[in-house]
Parts: sequence; C-alpha cells; structure tokens
Amino acid sequence: MENNNSFENFSNNKNDNKPKKKFSFYWIYVILTAIFLGSIFFNGPKNAEEIDKGKLITLLRDKDVEKIDLVNGEIAEIYLNEKGLHKYFPNEKSNNFNQIPNYTLRIGSVERFEQDLETAQEGFENPIYPHVVKRHNWGTEIISWILPIVLIFGFWFLIIRMMGRNGGAGGGGNVFNIGKSQAKLYDNTSDIKVTFKDVAGLEEAKEEVVEVVDFLKNPKKYTRLGGKIPKGVLLVGPPGTGKTLLAKSVAGEANVPFFSISGSDFVEMFVGVGASRVRDLFKQAKEKSPSIIFIDEIDAIGRARSKSPMSGGNDERESTLNQLLTEMDGFGTNSGVIVIAATNRADILDKALMRAGRFDRQIYVELPDLIGRKEIFEVHMRKLKLADDVDKEFLAKQTPGFSGADIANVCNEAALIAARRNKESIEKQDFLDAIDRIVGGLEKKNKVITDSEKKVIAFHEAGHATTSWLLEFAHPLVKVTIVPRGKALGAAWYLPNERQITTKEQMYHEMIATLGGRAAEQLIFGHISTGALSDLEKVTKQATAMVAYYGLDERIGNRSYYDSTGQQDYSLTKPFSDKTAEIIDEQVSKIIESAYQEALRILSENLDGLTQLANKLIDKEVVFGDDLEMIFGKRPWVKEELEFPKEENKQDEETVSQQDNESTSQQDNE
Repeated sequence: MENNNSFENFSNNKNDNKPKKKFSFYWIYVILTAIFLGSIFFNGPKNAEEIDKGKLITLLRDKDVEKIDLVNGEIAEIYLNEKGLHKYFPNEKSNNFNQIPNYTLRIGSVERFEQDLETAQEGFENPIYPHVVKRHNWGTEIISWILPIVLIFGFWFLIIRMMGRNGGAGGGGNVFNIGKSQAKLYDNTSDIKVTFKDVAGLEEAKEEVVEVVDFLKNPKKYTRLGGKIPKGVLLVGPPGTGKTLLAKSVAGEANVPFFSISGSDFVEMFVGVGASRVRDLFKQAKEKSPSIIFIDEIDAIGRARSKSPMSGGNDERESTLNQLLTEMDGFGTNSGVIVIAATNRADILDKALMRAGRFDRQIYVELPDLIGRKEIFEVHMRKLKLADDVDKEFLAKQTPGFSGADIANVCNEAALIAARRNKESIEKQDFLDAIDRIVGGLEKKNKVITDSEKKVIAFHEAGHATTSWLLEFAHPLVKVTIVPRGKALGAAWYLPNERQITTKEQMYHEMIATLGGRAAEQLIFGHISTGALSDLEKVTKQATAMVAYYGLDERIGNRSYYDSTGQQDYSLTKPFSDKTAEIIDEQVSKIIESAYQEALRILSENLDGLTQLANKLIDKEVVFGDDLEMIFGKRPWVKEELEFPKEENKQDEETVSQQDNESTSQQDNE
C-alpha cells in the first residue's frame, strides 16, 4: 500500500510539475484584426458603380429604375428594372435582380434629393419615391469603439512588459510584481559549486560562519543548552577580501534555502517599493524556514539616518531601513531565519542596525596574512598547469597587502602571460611579471623619452633606492626600474614588513625614503621637477595622519581628530578650532621639511653610490637588491621575517580537530 501511495504521489507531482499553458494576449489582437478585415471586405455593396445626379435623372426619365433605397440618409442605392438591366447590363443574370444595387449615389441633403426626384419625375403616373433604410455595419462600429481602447491597452501592456524585463531577477514580468522581492533562491536543486574548500585564508571568519550553518543543520545541539539562534551575521572588511565568496560557500554548504540579494535591489523610483520588497523577502524566508538571507552591500540601505529636519530626500531609503529593522527584531518571530550581510563601510551603518538582536555577530574579514596568502595561492593554483620552480611560499612573501581578489588576479595574469609567451606551463618568472603588472601597470617600452629626461628619472629612482637601503626602518628594496609603467615614468618595488603596529621612527624613515627621489634631483641637477607628485601626496597624507590622527606630534600632544564612525565627512564643522588647524598645518610642514633635509644629508654623504646606481640604471634599466648590496654593502639591520609553520604542527592540529569532531558526533548520538 505504501508503494502504491508513493507511486500515486509521484505521478501527481509529475502532473503538478507540468508547465501550465498560459493564455496569450496576442490571440486578442488576431481576433480583432480578423473582425476589422471582415468588416471591410464582407460588408456593403461590392460591385455597385457610383454615378452622379445627372445620370440618375436620365435613368428616371427613361423609366429604367425599379426602386431607390436611401441608406442611413447618406447613400442612395439604385436598382434597375428588367428594361434598364438589359440596357445597361446585358450580361447580368436576372436572378440577381433586387439583391445587389446597380448604382450608388452619395447625396448631400435628403430634402434636396427628394425634390430633385420629384422634379425629374414630374407628370409620371407612378413616380418612384426613395425607401428609407437603416443599415448597421456592426463590424465597423465595434472596431471604431474597441480599437482605440485596444491600442491604449496594448501600449500600456508593452510598457509594463518592458518594466518587468528591466526589473531584475525576481521582479516579475509586470507592474503588479514590482513590490516583490528580487532575491535569488538557492536550494537543494540549485547548482552551487562554491564550498568551504574554496575559501582559504579566512579561518577565523570561516569558523564563525560554519557554526551558523551547523546551527541550522543541528539546532538541538545548541538549543538543549538554552541557546538561541543568532539573528544576523555582519561580514565587514576591505574590498576583495572574500566576504561575498564566504556567503556563496554558505549557500553551497547549508542544506537550507538561501536567498541572495543586493542592497541596491531594494531601492526603486517608486515610493514604498523598498519596504514592500523587504516584507516579501522575509515572508518567503519564513515560509521556507530554516533559511538564510544574504544581503550584499547592505550599506546601500543601511546608511545612518539623517538627524537634520531639512533632509527629506532619503525618505524612501529610510523607510526601507525601518522595515528591515522591524523584520529583524520586531514583534513578529523570525525563528529559523538568519540574515547574513556584507559591507566594506561598516562605519556608516545605522546604530540601530548594528545592535545586538539584529546583527549579533560582526565578523571582520581582513586582508590575509602570510599563511593566508599561501593558502589562497594553493586554492587558485589547483586548475593551473605549473612548472617545477613555482614556490607558493615565495609568492606569498612577495605579495604583502594583497587581498584574495588580488591573488586571484595574479594567478590569472600569470596564466595569460605564459600563454602569450607560448609556454607549456606557468613558471616563477610569469608570476613575478604578473605581480609587477598589477602593482605598477603595463610596461611601455616604446614610450619616447629623451636622454636628459631618462637621466633625471634614473637619479630620481636611485634616490629612492639609496635612502631606503641606508635607513633602518625603511622597507627593503626589491628592484628599481626606469621603464615606464602605467602613469609612472619609473618605479621602485619594496617588500613591506608586515607590522601590526608602527612607530613614529618607522613612519619618519618611510617619509625620508619617499622624498629621496626629489632630494636626488635637487642635489644632482640643482632643480626639481613634477615627477614627485605621487611622492608628495603620500608624504602629506602620512604627515597629516601623524599629527592629527595618531598623536605623534609633541605640539599637538596626545590628541586624535580621527572619526571612526565615518560621520565626519558629512559634518559641516571641523572637530578642531581654526587655531588648531594652523598648528596642524605648521607641524605637517615641519615634519615634511625635516624629512626632506634628512634625505639630502644621506644622499650627500653617499653621492658616489648614488651616481653609480643611477648610471647602472641608465645602462640596464632594471636594478635589483643584489646590485645595491654590491654598491653599499649589506644592510646592518637584521630583518625579522615571518616563518611558515611546520607541516608537523599542521598535521597535529588536523588530528586534534578530527578528534574533536569525533567526540562531538558521539555526544550527538548519545
């Protein structure tokens, strides 16, 4: 019996799943067109010849007319008798007599037409009088009434169809669905290829998200201790760190419905659409609970509400935010629905959205460290055909400050470079060229540069290299080139130390190395150029941060005017007085000038090495760190390098994690 019932259910499901045929409005257009054409071709006289009034009078006087019908007071239909029919239509059959008019005449006035008939038949014993006939052309009349309405409806229907197509993924095909949620639904039937195995370098963030997925899969594991499901998880971090990728992996790992939507999809030109879409989204999620809602770029609707009574332009966005706040923590229960959001502007989000009970967890997805970059390289190199000389640890050390998206771009660019060179596999040099391509831009070897300009560029870059090599806290140099890349006429590559904190001396030495290019121009040529634009911009921002943000200036003292909330950009007043602003400007100029004079001093004391390095740059166009070591000797300062953990420790950690998982599963079974 169970098998029969299951078979019946299966057959019913198959029948239910069959696509139902929808009525097409195009059939209405076909029917109306047929009626219109029928009214034209199948109504009214077809073979009647139109005559003038003179011929009608001739026919009357010759007594060739049988009768005259006056149709609707507009057209006179003349029927000939047998005499007139044989006279004018000798080939006409007699059975068509009195069925089809032989002639027609358009009249102006009925009274004048009747007077003309009486005048023409004056003295006749049996004069012919017109018969008044009311005739309706139903097809034409219907079309005249319905056709304008149909045209208006068709135009309206076309506009709505176009709006529906431009409405996005879930907006539907008509205006009645404009308030519906546009979220994409991923469930068991969706082909989601991203899993946690594809996410690397985000171990701490991954653990938090894995716990959320595990809660949805095994809620009793947590609820038996009195715990409650977290309502929201906010992923915060710089662009390209893997926030959206982490959410996609949740969709691939969780066996629950996953609703994905962007924050901008809530905003429309119509009032109330955003709030309506929020309600519809949570309604769908509750119907399919347990479920997950992912809102990407939530800062599009979650921006802090304005306190100014004059700003009324954001009412629609604020109403959308208010509805979101109500749905996440209102009087209604959202059991089994978890909201995951991602943003890189957490500082501008509304405080009501950030509180506990709405977003209970905030996971900061930061730039990957040395170990994280190695793991990301391993993920993206799975599908690449690599040569034997490719070292993932070496590449991880060469890419400090790179995000996950940057590393993915490096791998793809290296593959393109190797293919361009017709190689069978991707080599180490291809990866290094890809890093240079991304950091510095495209090489422009064909750019025309005069010898004098080339000499200035060489000494400029040599100034950077010399000062950075001779300063303790400056970043060590990797290579220097005078080949134009991107917008720059020359470039110097450094390997920044991965610091968690930065001292005043370290920032000061970096400023000296940055100003070394302009100082070399002043020292060698006696004048300066515009080539130091990016250097000056960097130094000015760094000096301003030292004085106004980090409290590293003695005159300003231990004060910071940095606003972590991000609201300072929208404020009309400065957080300091005009007198303090003058002091800040003075101290910034003082620090920059001091760094510039220090750069001049270092280059003056090492003028021979500077000249030798510049000449080598002019000859080779590219100089590496080994060349600087030959000129200036080894750096006396030992660099503290981060080391990779040993494989044994990693294996031990994996063994411990497996034991923990086994113990957890045993507890669940009990």
